[in-house]
Amino acid sequence: MWVEKYRPESTKEIMGHAAIIQTIERLIENDRLPHLLFYGPPGTGKTTTGINVAKLVSGKSWKHLTLELNASDERGIGVVRDRIKTFASTQQMFNKGLKLVILDEADAMTKDAQFAMRRIMEQYTKNTRFILICNYVNRIIPAIQSRCTRFRFSPLEKNAIEGRLRFVAEQEKVNFDDSGISTIINLCEGDMRKCLNILQSTAQSFPIVNGQNVHTCTGAPRPEIVDKIYEILFQAPFKEALQQITSILTESGVALSDLLPFIHQRVKRTEMGRISRSRLICEFGRLEERLSHSATDELQLAGFVGLFFMLKHDLAEEAEKMKS
Repeated sequence: MWVEKYRPESTKEIMGHAAIIQTIERLIENDRLPHLLFYGPPGTGKTTTGINVAKLVSGKSWKHLTLELNASDERGIGVVRDRIKTFASTQQMFNKGLKLVILDEADAMTKDAQFAMRRIMEQYTKNTRFILICNYVNRIIPAIQSRCTRFRFSPLEKNAIEGRLRFVAEQEKVNFDDSGISTIINLCEGDMRKCLNILQSTAQSFPIVNGQNVHTCTGAPRPEIVDKIYEILFQAPFKEALQQITSILTESGVALSDLLPFIHQRVKRTEMGRISRSRLICEFGRLEERLSHSATDELQLAGFVGLFFMLKHDLAEEAEKMKS
């Protein structure tokens, strides 16, 4: 997997988070490393940073002095009491220095496990540091948050992603063009892991990585399809719009759940009243929730078209009020 093959091997190779890296390096140099809490969207370098911090702290012995756990698989109180407490309390005979516990997806831990870990973080703070990694910081109890220095990993900038994608493509001798790279970046919204996975899967499926092949490989709707559907939603009557959009989605093989994010982006760029836009986006959220719970696509598509029919009615009423 290219994601693992090209994972940064040191903090100097990590892109897009220079301020965070510099702060952590300064804390390590001054021997004042606290417990760390990394949070933010997936694919932004949180786990990679945690591993490279362990390398900075422990050097070549980092694997012996580091306990890596994925809390989504091992999230109960038993793991905290057994594995984590045992690791934190034992002393190393041949390795000196701080021990690190890297707990990935810590927001999946149960509340009981988090409360149990809170005490361990206090009890063994002289020789053990915790690096907690999560997507949603609000799922970490305040008692643990207050014991950590928090760093938010924001989505990576397009320039940083583009440079890395081109580097990997050249190293792997991938035939690509600019449209392929830009399409991958636009689809992934700052998620480097997702970018590399799409690049690899497209390169292995097609002779060239271009915009069209990326859309085909990922199942995402092409821009011209999104434009056509958006035009139909605002111009055609309800019954005709429903028939045309159903036909387009069937022929292109695009699911409504895949179409929604792109229509959402178009709505945000369309000139309309703030109340109308807010109401429409709220309904998008409810529609996406129903789709995630295996609601019938046909029925939800009719509801989706109906949202724009009601929007047109509201916009017409607003126009009439402006005239009067």
